[in-house]
Amino acid sequence: MATEHRVDVPSPPRGRAPIRVPFAVPDEIARHCADAREPNTVHIELHLPGRVRPDRLRVAFHQALARHPRALMRERHHGPLARRYEWELTDRAHGDVVLFPPPEHGALALARQRSLAEAPSLLSAPPLRLEVVEEPGSEGCVLVLTVHHTALDGPAALRLIATASEVYGGRPAAPVPPPLRPPAGPAPERTGRRAAAVARVAAGTPGTAPGNAMLVTELPVPRRASGASYTVNDQLMVATALTIADWNRRQGARERPLRVTMPVDDRTRGPAMPIGNGTRLVEVGFAPAEVGPGADVGTLLRSTAERTRALKALERPPLGRGAAMLAAPVLPVAARRALTRGARRLAAPWTSTTLLSNLGRIPYPLDFGDAGRASAVWVSAPAALPRGLTFTTASTGGRLHLVLRWSRTLLGDEDGRRLNRMFAARLAATDAEAL
Repeated sequence: MATEHRVDVPSPPRGRAPIRVPFAVPDEIARHCADAREPNTVHIELHLPGRVRPDRLRVAFHQALARHPRALMRERHHGPLARRYEWELTDRAHGDVVLFPPPEHGALALARQRSLAEAPSLLSAPPLRLEVVEEPGSEGCVLVLTVHHTALDGPAALRLIATASEVYGGRPAAPVPPPLRPPAGPAPERTGRRAAAVARVAAGTPGTAPGNAMLVTELPVPRRASGASYTVNDQLMVATALTIADWNRRQGARERPLRVTMPVDDRTRGPAMPIGNGTRLVEVGFAPAEVGPGADVGTLLRSTAERTRALKALERPPLGRGAAMLAAPVLPVAARRALTRGARRLAAPWTSTTLLSNLGRIPYPLDFGDAGRASAVWVSAPAALPRGLTFTTASTGGRLHLVLRWSRTLLGDEDGRRLNRMFAARLAATDAEAL
């Protein structure tokens, strides 16, 4: 597995030239495929029972950035013949990235909309912003963090918030164990010809506005039978596949194999967690017969568990070998950009159907002292076409926090609500009591 994107680099002392770090493969591919109509943002929101003190939070967040200097990055200007994009690591944030919009009714909906529509600039360090949202009549507040996904992913952004909460609350958090990974097993079984086109999410009734939309929901974490071989992640994966298969049938789409992209993150979650884009993507396949009408959910859970265990154990570059080849610094970045965008268009029929990003149980207390501990954490991943739909989940306090995010050029708001209801029903069908 490539490791260049998983190395923290210290920030230079003030007065010295910034340290330069070449873009990792995920960074470069994201930079090449940028589309202003669908900003490449990660949205994270934390709901706190109380209200934070503005000056204290600003100090805590900027100290958190100083403790994770890899986040203090900006894109370095490059010439037309440059063979690499590079980050410059700065010694401080360029301006205040902690914002306090005026309290008003509907403030959270507006903050969510900004998070999906307005990406932080890559030319200013750090490429993120934190909004503290308050609504009249509410005793609590919501922290809405918007991150440019070219620079950082959701787990890295959560680590920044966790450090800020530790500084704000004045209490260091307990050690966080690293993720457990299964031992290597047999290669996952194939679910269809690799050359066959993959099912797309069938179009609904989109409007005329571009960009992304999302819907947040709180659900019970599905229970597992004692000694079950599958995990909650496998239950989420099965629910995702069944939802898309059912949606496509209802829309009259042609039956094709499904492939669901699943990020796998092997980084430590402690204070030394590498900051950046540190996940690798694997694809879980489903044959049409497996997710057809009358699918045996129990059998599907067990076969999915075998596939995900094998895929998690595989050593693989972050975005696969094809992306690594496209990002090799053989040609100038301008030429590689044209090649990458062309390859993306050609590969669209074989791009995975959708993405399920399960962050699992949040391993941090997220305790903001007098403002309290986070009672809910929602995260969403970008939903650019050709996928056009992503499912992102996290759990806190024994509850599952789900965000459906979709491209407005593919689906409308009512489509999103229908898909959300379908997913909740399919997830409930994986519960131990329903099997």
